Amino acid sequence: MPRTAATPVASPPISPSPSPTSRRRTSASVVLRSVLDHGPVARSTIARLTGLSPASVTDYCARFTELGLIREASAPRRSNGVGRPHVPVDLDDTRFVVGGVHVAVPYTTVALLDLRGRVVARRELKHEHTEPGRVLARAADALAALPAGVPGCRPLGVGVAVGGWVDRASGTVVEHPLLGWRDVAVREMFGRRTGLPVHVDGHARALVNAERLFGLARESRSVLHLFVGNVVDAAFATHDEVHHGPRSQAGAIAHLPVPGGTEPCDCGRVGCLQAELGERTLCRRAREAGLVDGTNPLHVVGAAATGDPEAVRLLVERARAVGRAVRLLLDVLNPETVVVTEVGIIHREDCLSALREEVGDTRAASVVPTSFPDAVLAVAGGAVALDVLYRDPLAASPRLI
Repeated sequence: MPRTAATPVASPPISPSPSPTSRRRTSASVVLRSVLDHGPVARSTIARLTGLSPASVTDYCARFTELGLIREASAPRRSNGVGRPHVPVDLDDTRFVVGGVHVAVPYTTVALLDLRGRVVARRELKHEHTEPGRVLARAADALAALPAGVPGCRPLGVGVAVGGWVDRASGTVVEHPLLGWRDVAVREMFGRRTGLPVHVDGHARALVNAERLFGLARESRSVLHLFVGNVVDAAFATHDEVHHGPRSQAGAIAHLPVPGGTEPCDCGRVGCLQAELGERTLCRRAREAGLVDGTNPLHVVGAAATGDPEAVRLLVERARAVGRAVRLLLDVLNPETVVVTEVGIIHREDCLSALREEVGDTRAASVVPTSFPDAVLAVAGGAVALDVLYRDPLAASPRLI
């Protein structure tokens, strides 16, 4: 995406993450979200949409303009063609970016996102090892090199998304069995390496925030996100609040039973969600069928795209199992919208149809694939930081980073 050079302005660095119990949206957040959702938009329209006074909206817009978060649109609008023109405001997406880091089992994704959640630079780093200090140091160095390709933009902060049990309040990966991580102080380690504000969360919760800010779930009052990769976990948001639970343990569904599951799990049971649906299982079954010789699930999708019936069968059967899991979660939580991130459902209509058939006719339309099929991991990382910004954009003192 082309970028125009911008005069350096005072950046509002993203403050340390508030506790999950104190993350209610501020009036400043409501105004900035209105600009995100409706811009270019007149200040009078923002006042009408938010219920805030015109004077308050004008004050917030002036402060956001000073900070470089919004700008006046070039063409003023007239109300009914008479009177003073209404000068609309819009996000200024040319000045600032956030860093996004997603640590998966086989590789780490580093990216830069603009204020609209769009990926403007990205790189993938295949893991040579999974020792946390080395993984995070390598990611920090790669992230530091990305702004050179996006001239004129300043970083506001970094979001780090990881699977497993992630405590957002402390910025710690408490436990990630597949990586072998335990009590890893990601915020402290990454912040020391980058010198930027760093925010850490689980990737399913990060993607719920991405969907409610930039995706299909913007207008939904309740959203469930199911992430099916090597790690299988979920997140739930209602009335713009993501549920974290004590020490951010909510969403740990790896050992929920899948109806009809047959895969042995490390816990000693059979048919646990992660053992049954994880990408390791998909790729192992594909290797046993002679379809692939590696561990990349996209190779199974590629085989299906060439018409291989066994690859199609594996992906559709997996989608049906995901559908049974979604049906179970729907019965428990009854969300308005369910977003699923799973490789077959992202790339194949027959997989989405199979999932919806398992969910059932009355609720099938509420289940949708991720809004970010080409950049879901990069968006997950960036959304951690962007959620903090949009919740309280005036929380930090304006200073140059």
